[in-house]
Amino acid sequence: MARSLPTTMISSSLAGLVLAAFLSLLVAWPLAYAVVPLASAALALVAFATRRRAVTPLSREDFWFLAALAAFSLIWLADVARTGVWPRAIERGGLWLPLWPLLAAFVWLGWRRLRPPAAALWWGAGLGALLAGLIAGWEVWVLGHVRASNGINAIPFGMLSLLLGSLAWVGVFAVRSGWARAGLLLALAFGLGASLLSGTRGSWVVFPALVAVVGLGFWRTLPRPVLGIGVTALLGLLLLASLSPTVAVTERVGEAMESVDEYDEGERGNSFGVRVEMWRVGVQLLAEKPLFGWGEGRLQARRDDWVAAWDLHSGVSYYDQLHSDLIDTAARRGLVGLGSLLMLYGVPLLLFARALRGRPDATTRALAVAGLVVVVAFIGFGLTQSMLRDARGLAGYLGLVTACWCLLRTRPQN
Repeated sequence: MARSLPTTMISSSLAGLVLAAFLSLLVAWPLAYAVVPLASAALALVAFATRRRAVTPLSREDFWFLAALAAFSLIWLADVARTGVWPRAIERGGLWLPLWPLLAAFVWLGWRRLRPPAAALWWGAGLGALLAGLIAGWEVWVLGHVRASNGINAIPFGMLSLLLGSLAWVGVFAVRSGWARAGLLLALAFGLGASLLSGTRGSWVVFPALVAVVGLGFWRTLPRPVLGIGVTALLGLLLLASLSPTVAVTERVGEAMESVDEYDEGERGNSFGVRVEMWRVGVQLLAEKPLFGWGEGRLQARRDDWVAAWDLHSGVSYYDQLHSDLIDTAARRGLVGLGSLLMLYGVPLLLFARALRGRPDATTRALAVAGLVVVVAFIGFGLTQSMLRDARGLAGYLGLVTACWCLLRTRPQN
């Protein structure tokens, strides 16, 4: 027994270190989306091979969580089997994407034996947001780049930076030290700054929803005036930052409004017009094959035929995805695939919401709210971008939602 306790602590600390590394490097190191999850899987394998202590039996909620991961993966794999084409991630990154949800399930089953500390989530997200802010500031204010991206697509860079900052903000409600809270609030500011400097408009639209999730999640635990003042101050600071002449937020918003007006006048080559054209194609593709969709590889061919036949803008054919997780998934894998995507979102959303029932302690509440923030963020991101076909996007969602559920289920009172 005396020997097992230090081993348990070492295993838990190592798992926490890997989790913190995943969060802190997700946007800072271009290869982190692949290297750190493989390290996580190796650690899970070690946990299966060496741990003999009994673990908490799987609950009905656990089975639902694993079923959501498995359904999304298996339906995607079935689509690959019928077409013989493996999907390629945006920016050509990532291999064997359909297998990743199964890998996430395996990691969760192993890591529940290791019980990583919840602090790894807050400090990993905080460090990741700080690094994202520093990188964005260097690229825009020193190197003179128009949009911060750290060598990857600016859209996932901005969206994931915002999410990391939001998770650091949730951590403020879980830690007790005043210095720790100040550090996590600073990380929130850096994450928001990185998102603003990336010029990613989709993340700015989602942020008010994340503010609402955090506000509702802690509504019963904080004095109403304190919570109200905090949320108002946060939105006010974000508004002031967006009006700064050194941050091109107003310019990007103006471009969006101008694109809408141009589309109404028949111009389809701007960013808004091309997206709308892609969504039109996706809806028509679903209408022709509603049950199972067109499949990997076949969608692009049919889409390109319609680009010529309907005189659509050629920019529609430039992308390998339809700039919407919902529309892209439905067009490729039909209503069956769309159902698996809704499970991937909906099951964790319901489970994290259920965890807020009653009067959970501060850490449990924060973990549940963090899980809700992750799911709501990716639902919002996926409205205008195929984040689950981006290597960092898919790794980020699976890693974060799995980590939050693992931490929540290994809490002592659970």
